[in-house]
Amino acid sequence: MNYLIVFKVLGNVIKYEALVMILPLIASLFYGGEDAYSFIITIIIMLIVGISMSLIKPKKNTFYAKEGFLSVAICWVVISLFGALPFYISGAIPSFVDCIFETVSGFTTTGATILQEVQSLPKGILFWRSFTHWIGGMGVLIFTLALMPSVGGHTIHLLKAESPGPTPGKVVPRIKQTAKIMYLIYFVMTIIQIVLLLFAGMNLYDALVHAFGTAGTGGFSNMNSSVGAYNNVYVEVIITVFMLLFGVNFTVYFQLITGNVKQAFKNEEVRYYFLMVLLAMVIIAFNIRGLNGNSLGESFRQSSFQVASIVTTTGYATTNFDLWPTLSKSILALLMLTGCCAGSTGGGIKTVRIVLLFKAIKREITKIIHPRMVNSVKLDGKVVDDETISQVGLFIFAYVALIVIAVIIVSIDGMDLETTITSVFATMGNIGPGFRVVGPMGNFSSFSPLSKIVFSFCMLAGRLEIYPMLIMLRPSRWKNS
Repeated sequence: MNYLIVFKVLGNVIKYEALVMILPLIASLFYGGEDAYSFIITIIIMLIVGISMSLIKPKKNTFYAKEGFLSVAICWVVISLFGALPFYISGAIPSFVDCIFETVSGFTTTGATILQEVQSLPKGILFWRSFTHWIGGMGVLIFTLALMPSVGGHTIHLLKAESPGPTPGKVVPRIKQTAKIMYLIYFVMTIIQIVLLLFAGMNLYDALVHAFGTAGTGGFSNMNSSVGAYNNVYVEVIITVFMLLFGVNFTVYFQLITGNVKQAFKNEEVRYYFLMVLLAMVIIAFNIRGLNGNSLGESFRQSSFQVASIVTTTGYATTNFDLWPTLSKSILALLMLTGCCAGSTGGGIKTVRIVLLFKAIKREITKIIHPRMVNSVKLDGKVVDDETISQVGLFIFAYVALIVIAVIIVSIDGMDLETTITSVFATMGNIGPGFRVVGPMGNFSSFSPLSKIVFSFCMLAGRLEIYPMLIMLRPSRWKNS
């Protein structure tokens, strides 16, 4: 294990986190500055630590899978610890465990909160809280790769360890160029949404906060009632559309930009993703019609927003969907597990894995009926090898196993079954709200510190696709074989 290269990457990440914290500092100073000192202290600490570590000169510039996965896991834990400091120093959140929970929720784009009321918090703190979504949405390491000098070796391992989905790869031959292209697309889409929200009647601060939450599919709002506080159909439509767009694999956008339209529209995962979303919206709209005076229009308005919010694991709310009928809540619970597309900013198991699993099951059934028939699993017209199918199956098993373990530990708190299970679903899938106590009008404040630590681990494991966190917990595997 090349520990020095890991420390060097970690130093760069801390240094860049300090630099991006200048933006909430500016927001704090603009709106009164009562929380500015918390950002100044944190920035100074991070610059000292980050610059010192980034100056490390490794003897070898080799960077392989172990270093990549370990770097990613440690970096996300460390940025969460440093990112929690403004909340704690300012006194906005008195408990440091709660500060860590809130920061992990922000960086992992989960949107789960322990705060019972947010509108009275300082503007700089709320800005940082939502900005963590934007930073974490595309990936902290991808952001760092776009800026820092090459650390040599196979930096694709950083990209693979952090990018959601079973087959992340390079858009263009050079990793640094790939990272820049991804962030450029991300940045442009965010700017477009901010402009549209301004035209819809939001002020600049609110537009920035909600665009950060939408782009990162995170869901932190500066309003106690989330997006529902505005009661603005134009705002809801804009956020709904952009939540769905940010839930699409960013490789598809690159293909569209470069003129490879045919290849982009051949993407099976995206087709299944939008089909699943449309079916869920229609079924729920008819199911909740009785709650809206038989108005199908109002029902579809509510269902479309909440389906988009849950399937993309954003977590914004315009209504209390915890009061919806069992059928609608069951569909939302399934969408929590499924998530959106691989290579997007969203969480969950990912649509492509579900599609591959169903195709593999279909192949096994066909083999039982026709043992001599050669039948391959195909995706986008290409044969998927058995190793990939096996990896998908193992990932889903590991995902479910972690959910089961977390549910057992969290159940010590004695909450009702629906709250306990959906709280783990919501954190593992980086969704935000669940049902009952952790519903859209609730929060995670009533859980014990142990449960909040478990939730924080689940959020990190869900965001990093499990394996980096498991590797971090096995120091014996760090050694060279």
